[in-house]
Formats: sequence, C-alpha cells, structure tokens
Amino acid sequence: MSTLTSTAVTIRPPAATGRARRLDDWRPEDPDFWRVTGAPIARRNLWVSIFAEHVGFSVWSLWSVTVLFLGPAYGIDPAGKFLLTAVPAALGAVLRLPYTLAVARFGGRRWTIISALLLLVPTVPMTVLLEPGVSYSTLMVLACLTGVGGGNFASSMANINLFYPQRLKGRALGLNAGGGNLGVPAVQLVGLAVLATAGAAYPRLVPAVYLPLIVLAALAAARWLDTVPGARNEPGALREAARDPHTWVMSVLYVGTFGSFIGFGFAFGQVLQLQFAERFPTPVDAAWLTFLGPLVGSLIRPLGGHLADRLGGARVTFWNFVAMAAGAGTVLYAARERSFGLYLAGFLALFVFSGIGNGSTYKMIPAIFRARAADAVTSGRRDPEAAARWARRMTGALIGIAGAVGASGGVLVNISFRQSFLGSGNADAAYLAFIGWYALCFAVTWAVYLRPRADRLANV
Repeated sequence: MSTLTSTAVTIRPPAATGRARRLDDWRPEDPDFWRVTGAPIARRNLWVSIFAEHVGFSVWSLWSVTVLFLGPAYGIDPAGKFLLTAVPAALGAVLRLPYTLAVARFGGRRWTIISALLLLVPTVPMTVLLEPGVSYSTLMVLACLTGVGGGNFASSMANINLFYPQRLKGRALGLNAGGGNLGVPAVQLVGLAVLATAGAAYPRLVPAVYLPLIVLAALAAARWLDTVPGARNEPGALREAARDPHTWVMSVLYVGTFGSFIGFGFAFGQVLQLQFAERFPTPVDAAWLTFLGPLVGSLIRPLGGHLADRLGGARVTFWNFVAMAAGAGTVLYAARERSFGLYLAGFLALFVFSGIGNGSTYKMIPAIFRARAADAVTSGRRDPEAAARWARRMTGALIGIAGAVGASGGVLVNISFRQSFLGSGNADAAYLAFIGWYALCFAVTWAVYLRPRADRLANV
C-alpha cells in the first residue's frame, strides 16, 4: 500500500538506549546499512509488532469464546449467538483498508500506539457490563466494537513491510501474520482457563485479562518502535487496483482461505455445542477443543508459503481448495452419521488447509504482478525499473483490498451457520454452501492461472 523513499546519507548505528524515535535514514536494500544498522532495528520492531498484533487478534476473537458463557440466563438463542460472532468480523473487514493507510498518514509507531489503545474501547465496557440482564442490543454493540482488533493486522503488516529488504519480507511478514493469527487460539485458551477455574458465571474475566496486555502493547510500542521516514500512500494505487480483474479474483480466493480461518475460528465452539450437544453439555466441555483448530491453522500458515515457493502458488492453491472441499464434505457426512471423531478430523482439516491457503494465496499476489511486469518489459511497454515499481505498487494495493474483502468471509461463515440452524436445526446447508464456494475457488484458480493458453501468466 505504501512505498518508501530514502536518500543516501551517512549510516548511523542504532542508539544504545534503544529509545523509540523517527528514523532519519532507512535503506534496507543497502547491504552495509542493513548489516550495521538496519537488521537490529527491524528485529526489534518486528517483535513488538507481533506482540501488539497478537493482542489485537485476541480482542477481535473475544466473542468466539464469550458466547460459550452466555447460558440460559442471557436468553439468547443460537441464531443470536452467531450474529454476535459475525459483527466483529464485519467491522474488522471494513477497518482493514483505513488501518493500512493510517501507517503512512500517522507513522508506524504512533499508529501502533493509537490502535493498541483503541482495543480498550470494547474491552473496558465488556469487563463492566457482561452479566445476566444485559440487553442483546448492548451485547451487539460490544461485539461489533471488538472488530477494531481486526484492523490491527492490516496496519501491522503495512508497517513491518517498510522495515525489511525485499529478500527478507516474506519471512518477516510470515512471522508477523502467524504471531497475530495465534491470538485466536490464545483467547480461547484464556476462556478455557476462566471456565475451568471461575466458571461460566464470570465472562467479564476474559476481557479483563487483556486490559493490562493492551496497556503493555501500547507502552512497548511507545518505548521500542520506530517510524520509517518517507512512507507515503501511493495516490491512485487503490483505484488502479480496484479496476484490475486480478484484484477481485484474488479477493474471492482469499475469502475462501482467510475468511474460512477466521469464520471457523469464531464459530467452532458454538457449532460443536449445537451439533453434539450430548457430548458438550457445558461450555468448558466445548472450550477445551475450540482452540485446536485455530492453533493448527495458525502454525501451518508458513507451510503454504513454502510449498508455493517450491511448487507454484496457483498449483498449491488449486489443490488446497480441492482438499478444503473434501474436508467440508467429510464434516457434512460425519454430522449426518453422528460420527464425532470423523467430524473433528474433518474440521481440523479445514483449519489446516485454510492456513496453508492463507500462505499460498499471499504468495500468488506478488507473483502475478512480477509476471505481468516481465511481460511489459519483454514487449517494450515499460522499462525494467518502471515495471518493478508498478509491480510493487500494485502488489501492496491488492494485498490491502484482498485482506479487507477476505476478512468478510468470517461474516459469511457465521451467517451461513445461523441461517442453516434457523432453517433446518442443523448445519448441513452451511456445509453444502462451503463445498460450493471451495469448488468455485478451485475452478477459478484453474481457469485464470493454470489453464494452458497463450497468455497464461508464468510462475504464478
């Protein structure tokens, strides 16, 4: 989304105190600068960013575990609970684009502090108001506000992208994304700990755990983060990307991967309780399994990028969607046959393949524009330097748009479960919808990026 400009001035080693400041000079592509000055500063910023983003993801996911506490005393039916897990995904998706742009507008350090403190907006009132008798409209507002945590991912990725040279961006962004995604199982483990110790009567303890962590994230950002000079939002990049058909193809694919990951992460605990009520009579019975899916999905994400590097992003993405359709089919069959073991295996497979797909689709985006830039150079329409600048510009813009659209998949997953349970009392219709979507995704991947033809993009 942003580009970096810098001037060649004297290399300055980092201050011994590590005091956070605006950098006067940043040239990560210069090997000497990177070795002496850049690498230590970038690593420090990466680890602080991972922590702050992790806390943001946890706040975004609060209602995936909070709904397990909402027993009969709250008077909320399953359809109402699915809405409570859908609205955070919706706000998180909407905020991803402005949060990405905010890094260049306010500076990475300042915006990380602001975005961390914004996490107090939902968590403080949740700590005060979560008890029987609270109105459903109040719960909806509180659930929606946790969506601010979803925006933190986008701004964190945009900020860390500025610190690393091209050859190291993939690993740095993978660590940043994986650390953030781990916030989903982390908050569910916190919920499990509260359920196992204090019991289901104290849902307010879950957001209360995050109050000091939010403050710590803001303080860490103020103390140890830096702001890269010269970062700016490319004028017209979003408009140009929005007119490019590849933007919407990749957005559809990312709805299938990241949308599935975040949607299933929010809904898994509820679905377990509804599909197998006899096995999970209490929230704690479901909570000890709820975190497993998001955990494996988060940890497996780097494998998707690694496989894409070796085999090609489009090929990995194609077969990954085939596997996701098979996983959804397994879940559907197991639900109908009341086979809990097979059901759990199928759902864990969905989490695994959504994680792999997150990595492989992200790898496809820069490959698409590198291939198109190479074609433009070969045909004489652009010189190599201009083509490379265009590819970087479009890659950043597409990642921003696809990230926002992809997060909306979390809304679609929860709404699908809600409508399915409302209509038939089970989730069969939702699973059929997921199979259909994954079939659409692997068909689109083949048609656009794998089908043999003269204008097929190379190495995508």
